[in-house]
Amino acid sequence: MICAGIDAGSRTLKIVLVDADRLEPVASGVVDQGIDQDRLALGLLERLLDEQKLRRADIRAVVATGYGRKLVRSADSTTTEITCQARGVRHSVPDVRTIVDIGGQDSKLVRLNADGTVADFVMNDRCAAGTGRFLEMLAAQLGTPFRELETLVARSRTPAVISSMCVVFAESEIVGLLATGVLPEDIVTGVQTAIATRIAAMTGRKMAEPVLFTGGVALVPGMGDALQSVLEKPVLIAPQPQLTCALGAALLAADRCAERPI
Repeated sequence: MICAGIDAGSRTLKIVLVDADRLEPVASGVVDQGIDQDRLALGLLERLLDEQKLRRADIRAVVATGYGRKLVRSADSTTTEITCQARGVRHSVPDVRTIVDIGGQDSKLVRLNADGTVADFVMNDRCAAGTGRFLEMLAAQLGTPFRELETLVARSRTPAVISSMCVVFAESEIVGLLATGVLPEDIVTGVQTAIATRIAAMTGRKMAEPVLFTGGVALVPGMGDALQSVLEKPVLIAPQPQLTCALGAALLAADRCAERPI
């Protein structure tokens, strides 16, 4: 029996298929976001099913989460990202107590109880500082493809100080730094530190360990180190950090099927 989780995020749409009996992933995929959430989800779902030689009838339940979850009409039900992150993380790294999730347009800090349930959370979804959007703006300013920022991070020796906590003002500050000869690689690492500082401000310094880093920004080299440095705590990066939320949605779908067997 197969269950599916769909994470319709702000920048990408992710799907994870799990074997509902073993509670283990069997397939996953990511596509860039677009206008028609349901069409994107169905297209990716069909591709994953074809790759696994499965049929749509093999899927017992589908749970959608993320910004666009209510637009995924093919899902059986929807659940918040917070709940899905907690479930996905609990499955992947069971002893985690704090989740730092940084996506394209928001960042979240989720505190977990010892049993993996959500104790509380804080979300920043009204300002691009502390999100992947900050890094996208930086890549545009530097004329560098987003995925090539990692080559700059590796060359940095003296991170620049980015004092502005607002992306609009930071953009002007970056232009000024470039004009004065500050190296692009040092600006990149400076922006990563600024993002980490914004996350630290959300925590109130109350973070139980272990701390796990999830979301698409966790894939950017250097961000884990920046968080670890600013938070002054060890920070683990989740296995396949971009898929944690979709995994949690798929596992919740499997949980519900187990509660209501055929």
